[in-house]
Amino acid sequence: MSEENYTGGCFCGAVKFRASGPVRNLCLCHCESCRRAAGAPFVAWGTVDKKNFLINQGSMAVHNSSPGVERGFCNQCGTTLTYANALRENDVDFTLASLVDPDALVPGMQIFVADRLAWINTNPELPEHQTVPGADS
Repeated sequence: MSEENYTGGCFCGAVKFRASGPVRNLCLCHCESCRRAAGAPFVAWGTVDKKNFLINQGSMAVHNSSPGVERGFCNQCGTTLTYANALRENDVDFTLASLVDPDALVPGMQIFVADRLAWINTNPELPEHQTVPGADS
């Protein structure tokens, strides 16, 4: 069985990365933190094991956006690239739109729809979670 590999990078090309292995948690995140960090109405993410995420050109700047959360971005052009949460210490999330082939991975759910902007109507067929899967009541 061949290993899955995905490559991506920032807008200016200073930072390039490779994510390998199975990608989990393919989602559109509507949380206020992601929106503000990316300057966008939502962010598409995928998750891999930290050991399977490699910066192979340049280096990311990191912003501690909230307790236990680090957001990685290009310090030259500002492209949002990663999200890491201490509660999921072995995982790293990466932005799907920063992939060389952004159609390679398709979000399968929407999270933090409680924070979704009123003027956003994304794919209504995707399962929605008020916060994260498993926390919905």
